[in-house]
Amino acid sequence: MAFRSFAPAQVAGGRRGAAKRMALAAAIAALALAAAGPALQEKREPAALPANPEWIGGPPLLAPFDRDGDHYYSVKDPSVVQYAGRWHVFCTVRGQKRSHQIEYISFADWAGTAKPERVMLRLTDGYFCAPQVFYFRPHRKWYLIYQVIEKSREPALHPAWSSTDRISDAASWTSPKLLFPEHPKSVKMWIDFWVICDDRKAHLFFTSLDGKMWRSETRLEDFPAGWSEPQVVLEGDIYEASHTYRLKDCADYLTIVEAQAPGGRRYYKAYVAGRLDGQWSPLAASAEQPFAAPGNVRFEGERWSDSFSHGELIRDGYDETLTVGPAALQFLFQGVRDSDRQGKVYGEIPWRLGLLKLVVR
Repeated sequence: MAFRSFAPAQVAGGRRGAAKRMALAAAIAALALAAAGPALQEKREPAALPANPEWIGGPPLLAPFDRDGDHYYSVKDPSVVQYAGRWHVFCTVRGQKRSHQIEYISFADWAGTAKPERVMLRLTDGYFCAPQVFYFRPHRKWYLIYQVIEKSREPALHPAWSSTDRISDAASWTSPKLLFPEHPKSVKMWIDFWVICDDRKAHLFFTSLDGKMWRSETRLEDFPAGWSEPQVVLEGDIYEASHTYRLKDCADYLTIVEAQAPGGRRYYKAYVAGRLDGQWSPLAASAEQPFAAPGNVRFEGERWSDSFSHGELIRDGYDETLTVGPAALQFLFQGVRDSDRQGKVYGEIPWRLGLLKLVVR
């Protein structure tokens, strides 16, 4: 048998050709994976963000109390920032006479939550709840995103906004204005609205109680108007209260979203993406491997909650980027024991607020 000899240039050329073919195949595979959608995205774990988080919980920090001739069942749906040496919490309160209002709570440190400043916002005489607060630097104003009832529309529940120059002045917020001039044609149901910005756009996320998370966008210069037709960006065993954050010192974003377990317990899942308009991949996104649930939360004292519901991560700042430090996460959540919610309609469940701290290994 004759053996053919190859000159060095021929060998090098063959290697370069093989390398090009391998690179092309890898690129085609990556494009196919991206086009396949969320269901085929590989699991991603950004640096310093654990896929199997463990938490330590403290005692309840904030509870409802009766006032103004009304009985209040719960305090829930918190949004929180630290500014000018104080914590500023906006949350829903459920009452017997008025079903949904937003309360403003302020205190200097978490040890001072026993006797904080507490004021009801007077934005409207009707339904308003589920707040999100942030400082929008382009306008040099604080914004509150929340939901209201607009009876002229179907469905009547709609996202709204108010603004102020002074976050500590509960009476200074403007009257509600709707984010959308008319109801989006693609949306049949929506709830729990959340805004986060990158360097070009504001992104509005919400859920629809059917396993879907949606996104709409507008240019920063058009905010809070100019929203695009919403699109579904995540589908799975999820329910409500999706909250999205930018991870500090990292190019990734984190979304946490509430799910329901059999028997009605609430817990949180987590997903990550490289862009706010990108594909969301699971991080801690199952009942067996959750973001926050009874199985990965240890309480320092009495176990006062079996549910980990509508909550907010403690941010590393207060502006529209919603940045969090992944290595030292804290989670302000609404909780309740199974025994305390049994036999009650949802509006009468005695939710209280507590704080989880990530266990750093």
